[in-house]
Amino acid sequence: MNGGGDDDAAAAAVSGGSGPPPSLEWRFSQVFGERAAGEEVQEVDIISAIEFDKSGDHLATGDRGGRVVLFERTDMKDHGGSRRDLERADYAVRHPEFRYKTEFQSHEPEFDYLKSLEIEEKINKIRWCQPANGSLFLLSTNDKTIKFWKIQEKKIKKVSDMNVDPSKTVGNGSLASSSNSSSPTQFVANGLYADGAHGYLSNDFSFPPGGIPSLRLPVVVVTSQETSLAARCRRVYAHAHDYHINSISNSSDGETFISADDLRINLWNLEISNQSFNIVDVKPANMEDLTEVITSAEFHPIHCNMLAYSSSKGSIRLIDLRQSALCDTHAKLFEEPEAPGSRSFFTEIIASISDIKFSKDGRYVLSRDYMTLKLWDINMDSGPVATYQVHEHLRPKLCDLYENDSIFDKFECCLSGDGLRVASGSYSNLFRVFGVAPGSTEATTLEASKNPMRRQVQTPSRPSRSLSSITRVVRRGSESPGSDANGNAFDFTTKLLHLAWHPTENSIACAAANSLYMYYA
Repeated sequence: MNGGGDDDAAAAAVSGGSGPPPSLEWRFSQVFGERAAGEEVQEVDIISAIEFDKSGDHLATGDRGGRVVLFERTDMKDHGGSRRDLERADYAVRHPEFRYKTEFQSHEPEFDYLKSLEIEEKINKIRWCQPANGSLFLLSTNDKTIKFWKIQEKKIKKVSDMNVDPSKTVGNGSLASSSNSSSPTQFVANGLYADGAHGYLSNDFSFPPGGIPSLRLPVVVVTSQETSLAARCRRVYAHAHDYHINSISNSSDGETFISADDLRINLWNLEISNQSFNIVDVKPANMEDLTEVITSAEFHPIHCNMLAYSSSKGSIRLIDLRQSALCDTHAKLFEEPEAPGSRSFFTEIIASISDIKFSKDGRYVLSRDYMTLKLWDINMDSGPVATYQVHEHLRPKLCDLYENDSIFDKFECCLSGDGLRVASGSYSNLFRVFGVAPGSTEATTLEASKNPMRRQVQTPSRPSRSLSSITRVVRRGSESPGSDANGNAFDFTTKLLHLAWHPTENSIACAAANSLYMYYA
């Protein structure tokens, strides 16, 4: 962690107190969709997006096959009582547990005939919206189209009573004779079956004396025990981006959201799908003059008039929607001055920011470039408050990483709800957690998918396996250059790009290929 003086004071505000908190001891809790040894991963099953909702009781993942899978928190329900009661209980004996809830096909592959362009179904981002009336709402997007989904739990309706009294029927379905009604043959004589053979009603039909007591109206009741989950696409926001959508973000007002591609950011109203407002446009008049592109965009968590977006040059711009309708001029610019003599062929490539996240209170912005995590105070634009080296030991291998295109991998980042820690992924399915508080030396490396003593737990239509609470923990600096947590050579084909931090607890969900791993501390 770099920084001192004002930086430490700013970081102290993040920690909310004097002195760093103790380092967390991370444990493994669950895995969903883990593959067996030697089993090949299908491309469509690889997870491409993860997002907790604001309560932390639901988790959504998207994959390259265009599917969205939902998980729900179960340990709160299983233990009974309120959340406050559970928080007072001994947390060491339990951990957050999720179960498979449902899944649906969000996007299908498309083809743009005008541009001769194939649009893949891969889910780029998922964002939860405010729930209402017991239903869940979320936005999902691929490269071109955003969809607004409603997930509703419906009670199954069944017919509880037929229109014929079963006690007064015979095997062929005709009415049995009773003391209160005439015989079936009399019904025929009275015109119920006028032609006798085809069963058509004649115009001179007459009821027998006393009516037909065995004829009843059907009764439909809702069975409270059985429910089904239905995902319905409420709106489709399409044809607004010429380039690939890399970000969507909800406003704190609950009514609007933004979508960003390489050159533009559009503002949408959730209720209006056929119109959006272009609020940022960095496309030059001549595309040969293009020097940077938008890589990520995020609304401020509290102020609906503010948002930030990052660029491929390593800068972050804070814009205020109150200043003008088109926010090409930023309110603040955050970038780190380049050290003299440090420029190389790879400088601009590794400086490109792949993801940004606001802290819960909106005071700080966390950014991830290829080599580092940086924490920025929005009140101090002279430089980052702190810098964390994620895989600095890969610097000698930049040529190899460029040759195999790994240098263009886009790693995501996340902050804890209390703002005390940050996390991001690396290669060999590793992810790293750093302490933010001044004086903190917390830097933990965890390796997904390397846990022994597996036990299998079945979930509906999508298998999951739960592992023991054993995980390898490595301190920063203990790895040899180019090696993973086990001392083995780094595997650049296995990478942990996507992860999310639970909004209220120290729990992290991360994706390694087609598997979703859950850790807690």
